[in-house]
Amino acid sequence: MNFLLNAAKLKYLIPIILLLIVSGHTFGQRTINDVMDSTTVNHLLIISKKYGSLSFSGYLQPQFQVAQSNGTQAEYQGGNFGEYTNNRFRLRRGRLRADYMLLTDDGAPSTYFVLQFDGTEQGVAIRDFWGRYYENKWKILSVTLGLSGRPFGNELQLSSSVREAPERGRMSQILMKTERDLGVTFTLNPRWKDASLKNISFDFGIYNGQGLAGTGEFDNSKDFIMRLSHKPYKFKRFTISGGISTLQGGLNHRLPVSYKMEKLNNTWFMAKDSSATTINKVAPRRYYGADIQLSTNTESWKSELRAEIISGLQTGTSTTSTTPGSYPVDNKAEALPYYTRTFNGAYLTFVQTLNSTTNQLILKYDWYDPNSKVKGMDISANAGLSAADVRFDTFGFGFLHHFNTHFKAVLYYDIIRNESTQISGYTTDRKDNVLTLRTQFYF
Repeated sequence: MNFLLNAAKLKYLIPIILLLIVSGHTFGQRTINDVMDSTTVNHLLIISKKYGSLSFSGYLQPQFQVAQSNGTQAEYQGGNFGEYTNNRFRLRRGRLRADYMLLTDDGAPSTYFVLQFDGTEQGVAIRDFWGRYYENKWKILSVTLGLSGRPFGNELQLSSSVREAPERGRMSQILMKTERDLGVTFTLNPRWKDASLKNISFDFGIYNGQGLAGTGEFDNSKDFIMRLSHKPYKFKRFTISGGISTLQGGLNHRLPVSYKMEKLNNTWFMAKDSSATTINKVAPRRYYGADIQLSTNTESWKSELRAEIISGLQTGTSTTSTTPGSYPVDNKAEALPYYTRTFNGAYLTFVQTLNSTTNQLILKYDWYDPNSKVKGMDISANAGLSAADVRFDTFGFGFLHHFNTHFKAVLYYDIIRNESTQISGYTTDRKDNVLTLRTQFYF
């Protein structure tokens, strides 16, 4: 371990089964808003009646982690370590989910309902609570309402039960913390048998914006999310899918002051804008993303490549670029101003299945640059900048083994690099690498 740390039933179920089936005995790449999204569908408890089916599923993720030093800031590797701690056991997730599907007389999906809880040593919380209505006259529209996953990109929607790496990348966690949000999504996707565009899907969602990071909406701005995607298309040797996404949203100013980057004498700095007209104006959140997924059409020695890039404008505070879950205040409960930055980030994940389909090698690289206007030693307190403007690159590698259809484990190591700046604590690379041994039980 020290070496690693140092080195870096059938009649009425057929329509549902057709929607759920995943190839192979391992997990498929399921998304958090899909039918039965969070677990494998091989062995589900189905309680069925003539027009509907109720099913239960779940998974449990106990894990052990070792950090490079005591008090490692590992928020994006599952949470920061205690001040005098560099190793820990954790229950990262414990999910229990109920799904109900109501069918029409001819067996088409009509209404779908999901309730999912997450329980850990830190408490129990609702993760999904949404309903979906399928329009069956033209068979093209479905509407999802409630607490559900935001339809942006690929990694953000990929369920934690099927991802090979233990956590989503830093960029995904910062831009849309907790993945889910309260709102409505309209999905256009032809569902009749011979539809020429059946593999094309368009999602349009309207959400509060703060997601589960806050207790409720705290301003009048909403996030408008659009995604155009192509479902997996199979060629002779490989399968391809992908999409483009955008988020147009923002946060309402409560103070007559705001901050954004400006250039003076060829030098970028964080400029203060003081004006009474700033109050109630919208500080922008504008994201533009594209993603692609490629995989070979084999079981043994199967290769998979997933990539995504996002850029745009992000509004946070002086100390963090994370989307706030509530209006930011200081330790005296006084309102803080918003800071708007130009950002970019991406990830690249490669998964190689070995000769036996129970073993997989994982390689992942991601970066998040919260302020693309400045780099390295240009980042200083004198320019009005802080740790919120520092770029991070993460290199991860691991080995995943499926013991059986209900139990798997991954050994994964994150090498985290921050750029050297003039900001205290970030003048050199921080010692914050993390080794994770995660197991997962599922039914």
